[in-house]
Amino acid sequence: MTQPKNILIIRLSAIGDVVFSSPLIKALRRSYPDASISWLVEPAAAPLLKNNPDIDELIIWPKTEWKQWWKQRKYLTLLRSLGLLRKRLKAKNFDMAIDLQGLLKSGIWALWSGAPERIGLGSKEGSARFMTQVLSRPDDDSRIGSEYRHLALEMKLDVADFAMEIALSDEDNAYAAEFRRSGEYVVICPFTTRPQKHWLTSRWPELAQQIMTQQGLPVIMLGGPGDVAVAAHIHAENSKIINLVGQSSLTQTAAIIKQSSLLVGVDTGLTHMGIAFNVPTLALFGSTCPYSDTTRENARVLYHKMACSPCRRNPSCDGDFTCMKKITIEEIMKNSSEVML
Repeated sequence: MTQPKNILIIRLSAIGDVVFSSPLIKALRRSYPDASISWLVEPAAAPLLKNNPDIDELIIWPKTEWKQWWKQRKYLTLLRSLGLLRKRLKAKNFDMAIDLQGLLKSGIWALWSGAPERIGLGSKEGSARFMTQVLSRPDDDSRIGSEYRHLALEMKLDVADFAMEIALSDEDNAYAAEFRRSGEYVVICPFTTRPQKHWLTSRWPELAQQIMTQQGLPVIMLGGPGDVAVAAHIHAENSKIINLVGQSSLTQTAAIIKQSSLLVGVDTGLTHMGIAFNVPTLALFGSTCPYSDTTRENARVLYHKMACSPCRRNPSCDGDFTCMKKITIEEIMKNSSEVML
């Protein structure tokens, strides 16, 4: 195969998936040291890629802005912005586009990139017709991010050190260092996009209290702006929790995770960051189980498989979320002591 000179990675969202796929950056750089590597991404996940030295250009797809223009019937503004982004992609003269998302929206961008070689990972929603090659996702590998390692192997990339990577700025690390100045701390990440992925809100205050009592460490609660209301409820039940939900940027939050001594969280991008940073991590899974093998001795998945699991987006328990209820505070405390050894 001819050595590509300009490579486009397409993984538009979400935060966790960008973390999972981040090892591909270094694998591509090692395999094609002279190539220019660009990444097309939505604004929410872009900060995680901004400081990566192996990415030559970050290209932002302002999807939310475009949706607003559509709703406001600003069709001309939308078309102009679309045309400018297509022009920018064409000007890069990509010879390879790698669609990691495998959806129609990402497949169209691969086509519009103009790259003659377009590789899709598990392409669906009709996006396969835009690809020159489609690689299937493995269904028998329980390791975190296994589909991206599989793709790298199929592409014969250098996978000698295929590890997740989140590049942070000195300012982000300094922000987190202020919290570390007083000593070690534990972080909890209770929030995610779907209610069936949540652990019981009523249990977080008691869990935090037991961590403070048994581990003797303060607890920091992390989350985004959309989680502020629920975080306030948890904080009201245990005011000793340090509530930073909605108060720190994504990369500042990542830096706090990086310097923590333990992370307990649900199936959310912040939890996956704990594993990426080699922080002792407990991932509480129920309706989803994106991986059961964290590849780390100090990170575990707590998951009670039931006849209906994983239900993903179609729970059949009428909101009972029994799979999450089965994860007890006692189980978490026992495992936290073991992963922190």
